[in-house]
Amino acid sequence: MTANQTLTEKQKQQQSLAYDPSDSELSADRLKAKQLCHQFNNLIPNAKKARRQVLLELFGQASTLWVEPHFYCDYGYNIKVGKNFYANHNVTILDGATVTFGDDALIAPGVLISTVTHPLNAQERASGLEIAKPISFGDNVWIGMGAKILPGVTVGDNAVIAAGAVVSKDIPANTVVAGVPASIIKNIEE
Repeated sequence: MTANQTLTEKQKQQQSLAYDPSDSELSADRLKAKQLCHQFNNLIPNAKKARRQVLLELFGQASTLWVEPHFYCDYGYNIKVGKNFYANHNVTILDGATVTFGDDALIAPGVLISTVTHPLNAQERASGLEIAKPISFGDNVWIGMGAKILPGVTVGDNAVIAAGAVVSKDIPANTVVAGVPASIIKNIEE
């Protein structure tokens, strides 16, 4: 028996190993997150206190945050936010692995952040296994409308990701990236 066979599917997921997302524990966790997202997305607009309570239950922690509905995530507990976190309408965070935001994160509408990927080999992919790779954002990051952030990416402090960009590799601090795939188009003067 190998070491991987003694791990639960959730432990494999957290260690960026191939895991089975249909596992009962992971399925229950996703269902709870989807119920909380549904509750959050259907609160009346002026229910600020109730919105915050649902987000705290979903994320498990948060200092100063504001999230506009509709918001979607897979688990919620893998999302770690710093101070002054803002996510605009229709943000989706597929958090099979940890997604960490520094302070003063600004996320525009329609952004998709996904830690989850699948094997390239067709037979392995057909098995249903997934792999989740953490994503990390530094302080003062701005993610433009409709941008997509792929698994395993690290984004440095003060970086700006232009609208519609697809980020598939690490982004240095103090840069603006744009395009598909995203590449540096400008350095930001400090």
